Amino acid sequence: MSSDTKDATSTVQQQYRMLHDIYVLLDDGDRRELNNFGLTTSQYAVLMLLDRDDGRRLTTVSDKLLRARSTITRIVDQLEEFKLVRRVGDPEDRRAQRVILTEEGERRCNQAHAAHLDSLQRRLTRLSVDESTALNLLLDKLRSALRDDLKTDNRR
Repeated sequence: MSSDTKDATSTVQQQYRMLHDIYVLLDDGDRRELNNFGLTTSQYAVLMLLDRDDGRRLTTVSDKLLRARSTITRIVDQLEEFKLVRRVGDPEDRRAQRVILTEEGERRCNQAHAAHLDSLQRRLTRLSVDESTALNLLLDKLRSALRDDLKTDNRR
């Protein structure tokens, strides 16, 4: 392996490790904040996709969160047990169900969302405006590349 290849591999591994560490730290902060509202990060993510009027199909929620349908069904079962969501028939397809927020679900989701935003504000405002702008551009570029990579089958 050439020196350039070793350097590139080392850089990629270092970037992956930093991104992974940041994800873990963000996730832990999110879990701590959302625990105050009796929610897991997965439950919160589902609630954030729903509304009281139209809701969403379970398959749509699964696709948006990149989670298995069985996982989403389990999360919705939990949220339904807590009376935060309910299933209703889909007017466009009698075989399908939609999940909508209950009044309590909307209230708790709004409270958790406000607290989560405050938490993000506290945790992510350490950069200057210029640094934040540059980081957003780089993260957007990386996110686009990762999405493109998922669209192609790059398995070797």
